[in-house]
Amino acid sequence: MNTKTKKVFITVGLLLAFGVTLPSVRADENDQATKLTFNQPVQIPGHVLPAGTYWFKLTNTQFSRNIVEISNSNRSTVIATVFTVDTLSATVPDQTAITFAAREPMQPQTLVSWFYPGEPTGHQFIYSTKEQMELAQVKHYTIVAKAENKRQSAVSGD
Repeated sequence: MNTKTKKVFITVGLLLAFGVTLPSVRADENDQATKLTFNQPVQIPGHVLPAGTYWFKLTNTQFSRNIVEISNSNRSTVIATVFTVDTLSATVPDQTAITFAAREPMQPQTLVSWFYPGEPTGHQFIYSTKEQMELAQVKHYTIVAKAENKRQSAVSGD
């Protein structure tokens, strides 16, 4: 085998090795794990999260990307597993973006959707039909989180 042929085989081998390892490098972002901190209670489907820090991540399922698992700040306890539907953003967010529905003064703000940085498709939380109708009648506002890094965000739900 001549030197030119060896270089081609080595180059192809390195490209294949890089291609095989590439998915494992991206696996950290595959679950879209995001650390969110709320300074007041926040309603999610079926639960009200007290003010505090939580991890939101997609469950690891090959059948659906529409299941979000919400855990406590150290990920030791799953607080809720909720269903979502895909929702598109007019612009791709650079940071985590959270949309809330403004509720009555004595009610917690309701989490409507969550967008992971760099993703045009977000996760709209599924509420009961009655709640969906109520949410459609109130003002929605979006907060772009300040992130320590791509996987950690702080959200103030004022």
